[in-house]
Amino acid sequence: MRVFGGKRPAAPACDCCGATGRRNLLGAGLGLLACAAVPGRAEAQAARGARRLTVRRAYTSDFFSGVYFADGRYVAEALKELDWVFRDLSREEVTPMDPRLFDVMNAVAARMEATEAFEVISGYRAEETNAALGRRLARVSTVSLHMSGMAGDMRLPGRDSVGMARLAATMGLGGVGLYRRDGFVHLDCGQSRRW
Repeated sequence: MRVFGGKRPAAPACDCCGATGRRNLLGAGLGLLACAAVPGRAEAQAARGARRLTVRRAYTSDFFSGVYFADGRYVAEALKELDWVFRDLSREEVTPMDPRLFDVMNAVAARMEATEAFEVISGYRAEETNAALGRRLARVSTVSLHMSGMAGDMRLPGRDSVGMARLAATMGLGGVGLYRRDGFVHLDCGQSRRW
């Protein structure tokens, strides 16, 4: 289910979202392998053929809750709705998100036994949006995985962001960044790393 909201201000940026060259390619391959190993309750759910996700976009009323993977494949309509929720708000630009990001989020939520919605601060970023953020904030990566639809900045309301980041990092499913001051966690399906 998608709920449309009005145009809102751009979300804050995270800083270390990219890698270049062979390391990025190798990291993406390793991330794919890691994402295939969904632990705990998520593994049992995957064995039954269904993966769920609940997300709410900060700054808008956009919302998705439902199954995005069933019967051994991703559900196209659900992915389109998730792409909308994760769009670049400053440009109202949508791109196909890498569904492995949703697998990472699903696995983290399962390990945390979370039933509440992820609050998405930032998802996809157009190249122009990322460059504009880079001019304002020195810490923004010029090769951010946000620009590839492979990353999101999020929180689980009522949950400790430090605990979420630590747990996600131990799972080794992709990149994990903790932004204590802003109270959110960066998750991506690229190379396993943390900051």
